[in-house]
Amino acid sequence: MEMVLMALGACTATDIVLILEKKRQKLVALEVHCSAERAPDPPTVWTKIDVLFRVRGAVEETAVRHAMHLTEEKYCSVAAMLKKTASFTWHYEILPSEGK
Repeated sequence: MEMVLMALGACTATDIVLILEKKRQKLVALEVHCSAERAPDPPTVWTKIDVLFRVRGAVEETAVRHAMHLTEEKYCSVAAMLKKTASFTWHYEILPSEGK
């Protein structure tokens, strides 16, 4: 089950990076933190999932918000599958580039 969350993180991270590149944003680093709760009874599927994107670089907040929306609603097939059983919360933090 933890591998499913890792797949969610990898899928959304790929989307975020590609979308921000197309928007000509200067992304330096991206961390994706996925945490979740499971159903108490078998099959113990994920029922609540929280996804946090920590974006580092000179990026516009509107670009990050749009990229997050696109991965959530359109591109990430892992998220689409998990939405069948889980409710999602999506967050982001924009951090300055290191050394600045």
